Amino acid sequence: MDMYGFYTGKIFDAHHFLGCRIEGGGAVFRTFAPAAVRIEVIGEFNGWNGTEMYRIHDRNFWECRIADAKPGMMYKYRIYTRDGSWTDHCDPYGYGMELRPASASIIRDLSGYAFADREWMEKRCDCKEKPLNIYEVHAGSWKKNPEEENGWYRYQELADILIPYLKEYGYNYVEFMPLSEHPCDESWGYQNTGFFSPTSRYGTALEAKEMVDKFHQNGIGVILDFVPVHFAVDGYGLANYDGTPLYEYPHRDVGDSEWGSKNFMHSRGEVRSFLQSCAAYWMEEYHIDGLRMDAISRIIYWQGEPARGVNRNAVEFLQYMNRGLKERYPGILLAAEDSTSYPGVTKDAGEGGLGFDYKWDMGWMNDTLNYFRSAPEYRTEEYHKLTFSMMYYYDANYLLPLSHDEVVHGKATILQKMNGEYDKKFPQARAFYMYMYAHPGKKLNFMGNEFGHMREWDEKRQMDWDLLQYPIHDAFHHFMKDLNHLYLCTPALWEKDYQTEGFQWLDCHQEEKCIYAFSRKGGGQMMIAVFNFSDKTQGKFSLEVPDGTYQVVLNSEEECYGGSVKEKETWIIEGNRLEIDIPAFCGIYIGCKPESDE
Repeated sequence: MDMYGFYTGKIFDAHHFLGCRIEGGGAVFRTFAPAAVRIEVIGEFNGWNGTEMYRIHDRNFWECRIADAKPGMMYKYRIYTRDGSWTDHCDPYGYGMELRPASASIIRDLSGYAFADREWMEKRCDCKEKPLNIYEVHAGSWKKNPEEENGWYRYQELADILIPYLKEYGYNYVEFMPLSEHPCDESWGYQNTGFFSPTSRYGTALEAKEMVDKFHQNGIGVILDFVPVHFAVDGYGLANYDGTPLYEYPHRDVGDSEWGSKNFMHSRGEVRSFLQSCAAYWMEEYHIDGLRMDAISRIIYWQGEPARGVNRNAVEFLQYMNRGLKERYPGILLAAEDSTSYPGVTKDAGEGGLGFDYKWDMGWMNDTLNYFRSAPEYRTEEYHKLTFSMMYYYDANYLLPLSHDEVVHGKATILQKMNGEYDKKFPQARAFYMYMYAHPGKKLNFMGNEFGHMREWDEKRQMDWDLLQYPIHDAFHHFMKDLNHLYLCTPALWEKDYQTEGFQWLDCHQEEKCIYAFSRKGGGQMMIAVFNFSDKTQGKFSLEVPDGTYQVVLNSEEECYGGSVKEKETWIIEGNRLEIDIPAFCGIYIGCKPESDE
C-alpha cells in the first residue's frame, strides 16, 4: 500500500492491505490504530484467546499471521487503550460480519467466484443519452420468504425472483438500499458498522457477487446506496476505534449527526482513503454499476446547513473520489441525493464541479407531489409549481426520484398523496406518472409504487401483493408496465434529456383549465405530451403543431387502465392546429411523423 497516499487521502485500494486476507495456508490480519497501546486478534481459530498483533511500518499499523484461520471463521480485534481498558471491535475493512445482534467479523475469501458478465461490463455506460428507469428496492421487504425465520431471501434467490419482475415491468436498473452490514433493521442500512461487508441477512459475499452477475447477464444494471457521511455509534464499530476519534470529529457539535450517528471527518486523509477504497471495493469486487450517495448536503455544508458555510475539505474529498472512481471504472454512474442549490454538482470535478453524473431533483419531487395533494379547484393557484422545474432544470443533470423517503413516516404512499377519494386517486396517479415520464430527467420509482401501494412502507413487512387481485390495482399495474416499456423504447423521451432542444413548452398558460402541453424530441422522433389535471373534461383543446400525421400512443384514460376512452385517435394535420378532447385527470402521449424530420 502507498503509505503516503493513505495518509494524504489519495488511494482507492487500502482494502488490499488492511483487513483480513487469505495468504498461503492461513490469514494475515492488519488494522490501522495509531493510538492503541496493544491489540490482539480473538476468534474461532484461537478459542477466542488473544493472538498478539505487532506494530509495523510507522507503528500506526498492526499485523499478525495465524495459520489456523480459515474462511468462514469469526474474529474481532481486542484493542487496548491508554487508560488500561479494552474494547472488542469488528474489522473496519472486514469482508463479512455476523447477523445482528452479534458483531464479529467473518473471514471471507473473495477469489472463489468467477463473473460471467463480460458483455455487460464492456458496454455499460452512464446512460446520459439512454433510458435510465430505476426500481428502488429494500432487499428484506420486497417479498418475504415463508420458509425462512426472518423472511429473507438469499442474494441469488432475490435475483431469481426480481429479474423476471423487472423485465416484465420495464425497469433496466435496480437500486438497492444499503447492503453493507448494519446493526439496526430500522436504519434500513444507512447506519453502517461493516462498510466492506455485504450484510449477512441475505447471505455471503460470494452470493452477493452471484446476484449482481445474474442481473448483468439479464441486461439489468445494479446501483447501490452508499453512505459516505456518517456511521453507527455501536461500540464495536468505528466509533473511538483506537480509543480516540479516529474516523469521526472529536467535537460533538460537528461530530454528531441529526440521525444519532457519527459524522466522518473528511479532512483526514486516512478517512478519505477508507471511504474511497470502500466505494472502489464494491465496484471492483461486486461489479456494481453505480452509487447513489446519501445525504450529500451534509458533506457540502457543515451539518447540512448552508448558513454554517461550505465544508471545503469535504467538498475536495467528493471531487477527488468521484473523479478517481470514474477514471478507474468506465461506464459507472454516480448520483447525489442533494436538495441544496450548491452549484456544479453534476459538473466535471476537473472543472470545479463535484463530479456526479446525476443529481436527485428534490425540488421537482416536492412541488409535483404538493400539486397533486391539492384539490382540483385550487390547482389554478398552484399551476406554476409544475412549470417551475424547467426554470432551473439545465443547471444540472437531474434524476426524478420517487424514493423510499416519500412513502414513510406519515407521508403516505404516492397513490395516497393524490387528492380525493380512493377511486379518484387512480386516474390522477396515472396522469401524474405520465407527466413524470415525459418530463426531462432519468427516473426512479420505489417498490410498490407501480401497483398503487396503499400502506406506508415498513421494513418488517413485504409489499401488499394481494392488492393485485383487485381490478383497480390490476389495471393500474398494467398501465405502469405499458408506460415503462414505452419509455424504454422511445428515444424522444430520453435521448436529449440534458439538451435544450429536447424539450419545448407548447402551452404552459392554461391556468384556469390546468392544462399543460410540451414536446420531447430525440432519435428523429417527436412526442407531444398533453395533460389535464383538472376534474373537468376539456373539449376541443387546440394546440399549434407542425404539419404531419399524429397518433395517440398512450392515453391514461384508456378502458384497459380503468378509464373511459375506447380507441386511440389519429389525425392528419394541415394548417398547424391540433384539436383534441381531454378527459378529466388525463395524460395523453401523441406521436408525430412530421412532413420533414427534425
